[in-house]
Amino acid sequence: MKSILRLLFLMAFATPLWLWAQDAPTLNVSSKKQVMVGERFQVVFEANADGKNFQAPSFDGFTVVGGPFTSTSSSFQMINGSMSHSVKVTYTFALQAYKEGTFHIGAASLTVKGDKVSSEPFDIKVVPDDGSHASNSSGGYSGSQGNQGGQQNASDPEVSGKDLFLRVIPSKKSVYVGEQLVLTYKLYTKVPVSSVSISKMPSYAGFWTKDVTDNSGGTLRQGSEYLNGIEYTTAEIQKIIVVPQRSGKLTLDPMTMECIAQVRSERNNSRSMDPFEAFFNDPFFNRNIVNVKKDLNSQSLTLEVKNLPETGKPQSFAGAVGNYSFKSEIDKTELSTNEGVTLTLTVSGAGNVELLQMPEPVFPPDFEVYDPKISTSTDVTSQGLTGTKKAEYLVIPRRAGSFAIPPVEFAYFDLSTGSYQTLQSEPYELSVKKGKDTDDGGGVFASNQEDIKYLGSDIRHIHNDGSKLRPLHTTFFGSAAYYVALLALLLLFVLLLFVLRKREQLSKDTAANRNRKADKVARGRLKSAYQYLKAKDQEKFYVEMSQALWGYIADKLGIERSKLSMDTVSETMKDKNVPDELTQQFVDTLNSCEFARFAPGNAEAKMDDLYQRGIDVISKAEKVL
Repeated sequence: MKSILRLLFLMAFATPLWLWAQDAPTLNVSSKKQVMVGERFQVVFEANADGKNFQAPSFDGFTVVGGPFTSTSSSFQMINGSMSHSVKVTYTFALQAYKEGTFHIGAASLTVKGDKVSSEPFDIKVVPDDGSHASNSSGGYSGSQGNQGGQQNASDPEVSGKDLFLRVIPSKKSVYVGEQLVLTYKLYTKVPVSSVSISKMPSYAGFWTKDVTDNSGGTLRQGSEYLNGIEYTTAEIQKIIVVPQRSGKLTLDPMTMECIAQVRSERNNSRSMDPFEAFFNDPFFNRNIVNVKKDLNSQSLTLEVKNLPETGKPQSFAGAVGNYSFKSEIDKTELSTNEGVTLTLTVSGAGNVELLQMPEPVFPPDFEVYDPKISTSTDVTSQGLTGTKKAEYLVIPRRAGSFAIPPVEFAYFDLSTGSYQTLQSEPYELSVKKGKDTDDGGGVFASNQEDIKYLGSDIRHIHNDGSKLRPLHTTFFGSAAYYVALLALLLLFVLLLFVLRKREQLSKDTAANRNRKADKVARGRLKSAYQYLKAKDQEKFYVEMSQALWGYIADKLGIERSKLSMDTVSETMKDKNVPDELTQQFVDTLNSCEFARFAPGNAEAKMDDLYQRGIDVISKAEKVL
């Protein structure tokens, strides 16, 4: 009933409000003129009219701890039948002094009804710390805010560690080397949060990692959870699968992130008999929401990583940990020479499928064997990765006969039983018949998979045209042209031998090959990322950009994929004498690629900006490295 009366009262006076006179717009500033090193204080800009485009001065010599915190208040008065209306808008900055000296604070500006209003510039003197402001060092801000009539404003609101905090939740704390576990970083809050951004990620030294955060639609996965009997709103910031690569007690550094919490500021207003003041100070009209910056750290996490047992370890064991099945398939067992046959080995199950080392079958020596085609498909569950890895071998028999392909063993450590398991494929018997254009002697075939075609020998006719006959006693053997040709052939042979040996050395140097091809591979992935950018496919775009950046720097610097981390990249680039500016730019681009999908804003603009930054940083790194 009271709310209805207030609304009717407002409507009754709606028309005269436009006629009320207001003072000329002003922008005043209030602040301490002398502070101590380390002291926190406030600088408050107060306008007597509602404006826009507020421009704060540069606070050189000070650290901006928070702000601008904006608040607006209105008041109406009736004196002897005359109405008056006043508006007060404040912009509050929380600063901290960190060095001695006298610092000049310039003018702030605000646009009111098309006119620009400015504050007066002033100086602040910073003196050595005498210890008297120690009580303010732990929390709120010290200093005074310019108040009219001697009223004391309430201090800025704070967000406690029980209202807003960050946790890391591991799926398990004791694992074996090579066993995967899931780390979930969750934000718990009882207050509204307007934005979040990750400031620092753990280094994950000694771990292989894969980010599996569910960020479909570009929003964080939210929910509700009770913790210690208190209900919190939760947001899943990041979910990462980690696989330890060495044993011992491994400690993960905390994740650091920055949040902007929205907290209602309760202001103590003087009691007044004015009905307009009471009406417009009602919380329904005057919410006084303040943005409070909060830095959060997750707890450090120590994991116990155990070595795999040596007892019962089979010779075929190559580090697979989990629960797997193994099978083999062959597309044919009866074929002809020079006809291809495909043998497929498949490993499926729960574990780090991407790091599995596939077993290698043994083929008869008369078979030409090509490098296998490896394909991997994975799914993410609450316990980690599951999926399938296939290796397809294309082989071509060059001789006829009966041949055997012996069974292949795949060994893994079974977490459910705590023991090693060995799986075996089927043996295969191949019957190879003699094909067309095949000599019984065999052994002669082209390396480019093309059969050699023999030219038939036939009696050829004698040439009747005597125009090509040479003079008598004139022979090519022993002539100058003969020796020149012989020398040229010798030089060509030496050059060919040198090129073949050089190519053989390069083919054995895996690191050099990766280094040489790094730019080409990265640009191929950037080309794919650009196609996803045009198609607006965020998920595939970020995957290609991440693989382009991480793959390039790993191949270029010769870093093993299992040891890739921000710290490793920074240290290695420093060892390679890469300029610090380029190193920081590359690390910032990697961070942006990992976290751009979580940041609010225009998704297309973020993708386009990240794509341009990726091209720029790879081009610069290629010139230096």
